[in-house]
Amino acid sequence: MSEYQYYEFQAIDRLLDADARAQLRAISTRARITPATFVNTYNWGDLKADPLKLLERYFDLLLYFSNWGTRQFAMRLPARLVDVKALRACALPEDLVLVQPSGEHVIVSIQRSELDYDEWGDEGEDDSGWLGALAPLRSELLAGDLRVFSLLWLVLVQEEWVDDDAIEPAPPLGPLSPALAALADFLCIDGDLVAAATASRPPPQDAEPPPTDVERCLRGFADDDKVRFLMGLYRRDDHHLAAELRRRVRAGVKTPVRSQPPARTAGELRGAARRMEAERVRLAEEKSAAERRRQEQAAAGAREKRLKELARRGDAAWEEAENLIALRNASGYHQATTLLVDLGELADRHDAFESFAQRMADLRARHASKRSFIGRLDAAGLPMPSPGMTATR
Repeated sequence: MSEYQYYEFQAIDRLLDADARAQLRAISTRARITPATFVNTYNWGDLKADPLKLLERYFDLLLYFSNWGTRQFAMRLPARLVDVKALRACALPEDLVLVQPSGEHVIVSIQRSELDYDEWGDEGEDDSGWLGALAPLRSELLAGDLRVFSLLWLVLVQEEWVDDDAIEPAPPLGPLSPALAALADFLCIDGDLVAAATASRPPPQDAEPPPTDVERCLRGFADDDKVRFLMGLYRRDDHHLAAELRRRVRAGVKTPVRSQPPARTAGELRGAARRMEAERVRLAEEKSAAERRRQEQAAAGAREKRLKELARRGDAAWEEAENLIALRNASGYHQATTLLVDLGELADRHDAFESFAQRMADLRARHASKRSFIGRLDAAGLPMPSPGMTATR
């Protein structure tokens, strides 16, 4: 298997100008570079730069594959909209999730390594579609949705890096957004484990406060803050102004907290996932057995129809068998043998098997030199001449 690596970067908040594109071109002469993207694949060699450094300087999203089992998705987030302490409080190992401040930004890099190649498919298959599917995670994280870390905790459960008595973290997963579901697939998180973690969990709490409370909070802003938000709205140069304003308002307005089902342990989730897998296997086996029965019934019906037609043909069926044998090829021998098996079944049903056996003895005698054909008759269990039977030539 040849080497394969795939890099895709995307700029969202600020597009690449001509100087930035020229600097990137100096790094790679083969990459596809646009004002918003940098894409390259490698079957030998490697990117001549640190991908996280490129993310810090030029881009907002990074996707990476390698066919030795590494998958990475990374985001650059505005530091003013991210609570780094809250992210790091999720207490996930850095080789799975790296949270790294970088000036006015925070880098969040998610990575799994040593995945089985057979587990995640053929190299290059739909690689260009993954980043679009995962991109909304950035907006969800900026909106304060930390469930991505709860999803990543399942990796620890799956790999048994946490004990059975470890408690699932907050916030509870609930039904996954399309982007979270895509991340679960991208990182090869066990589907039964994801289903167990999301089962019987309510959707994420809608923290939208009443309009009257929003207005009261806005009126309480300092004049400098009001002017800053309005100037940003006027200039239209801040993509995250609305997100920042919503975070400020929600922080200033108390909303009732919805009660949640009790948190579960890693052992409980593993057990639930095993039960789900067993049930899925049972249903698949039942479906397969039902399909086999349907096919067997269809084959039996077709055989009965064929035997009825064969009974009406009489000696013409034996003549057809002779004509097929005369072709002296594998197809002819196969069809002749099948026909003779059906004739034997008819004879047995009508208490005429002795007559059938005599005709088979005659047929074997006439074609004794055709070893391949005689071998097919033997394999099909068609009668051989008995010691006292004399073949009629």
